[in-house]
Amino acid sequence: MTRRIEIYDTTLRDGSQGEGVSFSLVDKLNVTRELDRLGVDFIEGGWPGSNPKDADYFREVKKLKLGHSRIAAFGSTRHAKNLASGDPNLKQLAAARVPVITIFGKTWDLHVRDALRVALEDNLKMISSSIQFLRKKTDLVFYDAEHFFDGFRANPDYALKTLAAAAEAGAHEVILCDTNGGSMPDFVRQAVETVRRQFSGLPIGIHTHNDGGLAVANSLEAVRSGCIQVQGAMNGFGERTGNADLTQVIPNLELKMGFRCIGKEKLKRLTEVSRFIFETANLPLRDHQPFVGRSAFAHKGGVHVSALARNRSTYEHIPPDWVGNESRVLVSELSGRSNILAVSRIDLKDRPKEMKAVLEKLMELENQGYAFENADGSFDLLVRKVTGLYRQPFRLKSFRVMSEICSDGRSISEATVKADVDGQEYHTVAEGDHGPVDALDKALRKALLPVYEELAHLRLVDYKVHIVNAQASVAAKVRVVIESAYHTRIWSTVGVSENIIEASALALVDSVEYALLNLRSK
Repeated sequence: MTRRIEIYDTTLRDGSQGEGVSFSLVDKLNVTRELDRLGVDFIEGGWPGSNPKDADYFREVKKLKLGHSRIAAFGSTRHAKNLASGDPNLKQLAAARVPVITIFGKTWDLHVRDALRVALEDNLKMISSSIQFLRKKTDLVFYDAEHFFDGFRANPDYALKTLAAAAEAGAHEVILCDTNGGSMPDFVRQAVETVRRQFSGLPIGIHTHNDGGLAVANSLEAVRSGCIQVQGAMNGFGERTGNADLTQVIPNLELKMGFRCIGKEKLKRLTEVSRFIFETANLPLRDHQPFVGRSAFAHKGGVHVSALARNRSTYEHIPPDWVGNESRVLVSELSGRSNILAVSRIDLKDRPKEMKAVLEKLMELENQGYAFENADGSFDLLVRKVTGLYRQPFRLKSFRVMSEICSDGRSISEATVKADVDGQEYHTVAEGDHGPVDALDKALRKALLPVYEELAHLRLVDYKVHIVNAQASVAAKVRVVIESAYHTRIWSTVGVSENIIEASALALVDSVEYALLNLRSK
C-alpha cells in the first residue's frame, strides 16, 4: 500500500520571514485558499500574539470554507518563569481556536544553556507542561524539535530526552528540525532511524532549512527513513536561504519515490500555485526553479530539440503537464534546424535556403546584442522578413520623447510620433504617466488607431532592460525586452541600441507589428 505523507505548509509563517517576503492580511487569506485547493494537509498561518496581522488572520480564516487543509497556529513552549496555564504565549495559542497548534522547544543543550539560560531538566519540564496544557485546547499538538540535528550531534542523549518529554506529554507528532540548515543527508538518515527505533509508535516529521543547499534532499531522505510529515514553504521562501521548497518536495515524493501527498490530479496545479504565490509576494519568478520554473522544460541545444521531436523523454525527466508546466523551445545563435522548425510559425521544413538564411540572420543579430530566447514576437518577424513573407503594416518615420519634473514633484513624459500607413502620414502627441516608454506607446497607438482599431486591446505587461556590453560604460548597448498582451495572447519583442529610448522604440514597433500581422480579427 502506498504510504501517505502529510504536507505541512509554513509559507505564511516561516516563509514570510524570508528577506523581501511580505504578505498583507488579504494576501494571507488568498494564499490559504490556493493552498487548500492544492491539497496541502496543514497551513501554518502565523504566530498568534506576535503581531496584529496574525491575530486578524486567525479570526478571519475561520470564515473561509476550506475543503481539505487544517489551519495551524505556531508558538513556543512556556517561559521558564511561568506556569503553562498562565503563560501569555500559550494562552494566545489556545485563544486562536484552530484545529492544530505547533510549538517549538529547545533540543540542543547549547541553546538551553546559552539562549534560555535554564537548567537542562527545567527545559524538559517546559516542553512537557506546555504540551499537556495545549492538548486540552486543540485537536492536534505538533512539537517542533528546534535544532534537533545539531543537538543530536552534540549531545544525543539529551536531544532524545527532549523528544521523550514531548512524546510522554502527548504530542501527536514530533517534528525533527534542521534549523541551521547545515546537516548532510546521511546524518539526517542516521538520526531519523535512531529516533524511529527509540520511539517506534511516535509519528515523526521533518523540517529543514536550505543553508547547505540540501533542504529538499534532507527532507526526502527523512521520508525514506520513516518520517510521515514534511514541513516546508512554497518556492522555498524562508529565513536566510529559505525552507525546503515544497514545489520540489511534493513532485519528487509523488512522481519519483512512490508516496502519496496531494494526488496526481492536484499536482497539475503546482506551477499555477507557485506563480500565484510569487505574484502575491510581489517577487519575480525564478525561471530556473525545478519543476515549476519557466526554464524547467526549456530547450535550447539543437541536439536536444531534435531528439525531443522524436521522444519527449530524451531530455524531459517527466511530462511537464504533470506539474502544470509546459515545454518551450528557445532560439539563439546556438540553435539548429530543429529549434527553428519547432518555434517558427512558418513551415520551413522543405525550404533549406530560407532555413540557412534565418540561421545566418539570427547569428548576425545576436552578435549585435540581440537575444531571441524570450522574444518570440521579434523572432517571428525575423523569419517573415528573411523568407519574404513580411508585409510592413506601418512605418515609424520619426519620434521624439521629452521628460520633465514638475514643481510638485510629478514626472511627465511627452512623445511625438510620425507614422506612415499606406502613404498616409499620422502625426500625434501623447503624455505618459509612467515614463517615456509609456508616452511613446500611447503616441504610437494614437497614430495607428484610426486605421487599426484592434490596437485598443493591445497592452504592455512587462518591460526589462539588460546591459549588453557593460565594459563600454556609458557607450554600452542596452537590450530592451517588452512583453505585450492582446486579449489572452502574450508575446515578447526585443530591441538593441546604445540609446535606451531607441531600443525601446524598436521593441515597441516589433510588438505592434506582431499584433497586426498575427492577431488581427479575420
